[in-house]
Amino acid sequence: MASRKRCPAGENGEQNGPLSERKHPRADGKRHVAALVLARGGSKGIPLKNIKMLAGIPLLGWVLRAAVDSDMFDSVWVSTDHDQIEQVAKSWGAQVQRRSLEVSKDSSSSLETIQEFMRLNPEIDVVCNIQATSPCLHPFHLTEALKMITQQGFDSVFSVVRRHQFRWQEVKKGSGEVTKAFNLDPARRPRRQDWHGELCENGSFYFTVRDSLVNEGLLQGGKVAYYEMLPEFSVDIDVDIDWPVAEQRVLRYGYFGRTTPEVVRLMFCKVSGCLTEGKIFLYKSGEEMVSINTRDTTGIRMLQKEALEVVLLTSQLDSVTQSLADKLAERTGCKVVSVGQEPLDDLRPMVEQRKLGWKDVAYMGCDTQDISCLNLAGLSAVPGDAPVVVINAAKYTCHSAGGMGAVREFAEHILLQKEKEKSQMEQQRIDRNNF
Repeated sequence: MASRKRCPAGENGEQNGPLSERKHPRADGKRHVAALVLARGGSKGIPLKNIKMLAGIPLLGWVLRAAVDSDMFDSVWVSTDHDQIEQVAKSWGAQVQRRSLEVSKDSSSSLETIQEFMRLNPEIDVVCNIQATSPCLHPFHLTEALKMITQQGFDSVFSVVRRHQFRWQEVKKGSGEVTKAFNLDPARRPRRQDWHGELCENGSFYFTVRDSLVNEGLLQGGKVAYYEMLPEFSVDIDVDIDWPVAEQRVLRYGYFGRTTPEVVRLMFCKVSGCLTEGKIFLYKSGEEMVSINTRDTTGIRMLQKEALEVVLLTSQLDSVTQSLADKLAERTGCKVVSVGQEPLDDLRPMVEQRKLGWKDVAYMGCDTQDISCLNLAGLSAVPGDAPVVVINAAKYTCHSAGGMGAVREFAEHILLQKEKEKSQMEQQRIDRNNF
């Protein structure tokens, strides 16, 4: 997969000419290049948007993973004023710069925040401002764009996308004015395939050298170039209505890490807190009852239809009676196994008996005793109401709470992984010119 060609533009828009010779060498002759994500806690459109879950991952996590895995940055930072955002940022491998009150206002600009960051970190020579709201960013985008600065000598490089949209002048009601076209001749209205379109900033990232930011006060200064990204990678999230669209796009075009998607063959799922909401109803007669959501049992059947074995786990800490376990097995078609305080000790022999590795296993848990298995499993998930320490151990966090469709959601995620490699192959065959 590769993006389209990138074309340089000078300070006055010229396409060619000598490149800037300004460099900012360190003592070892290399420049310190930093990635910076601005993530203020006071988002007005979507509260705490930067850490809201998108396809099971905090929005901030998508771009931080791309930045870290690019291996192009000497440091990766998040500038924030919020404790929760700081915690998420650190869990995804970033350092945190606590921004001052002066640049944490609703009226504060990104440029002011980046300038403060540069003043507080004088060792940084080149900074890449990455927008947290661009979850389809990949490491190769950052790698190719940065090389335009480090190898070709540009001072600023920013991302754009090609749009085929005809623009018209806005007129006020009652003004008596008539509108006119900005970028087309209505008498010679072109077909899409006959028009190259226009380049628009997509906001994914902005590379800039220190001199342009600190001394000139410009995010795009000196010798400027753009980096064109394909439309499928250009996703921006501003309001709630964008979220479901972005979630579908990121599942197909997002960057899921260096390793290929795991295709698992065995799933362990805790009953209490995952398949159920954690409640056991006790009757005077001595009978016990649990409530199971039909969406979750449908999710289990979806996995079984794909020849994936599902094993339900009950815990000795909140023991389910044998009769109740038998009913669960009958209803779901799954084997029900009782595990101790450390489930890994009981499950390791089961994995070995099936001649599988933990990369072949999916695990869904909801409490601290599940952390070891969550860390080991090729795919792991927790319900949306799990404790934070458990969420941090899982690879996927469900939107739904335990007993409310979380198992179905994880089942769909597992099946998506099986389809992802095929989807990646299909991407190579997309007609990029007619996307």
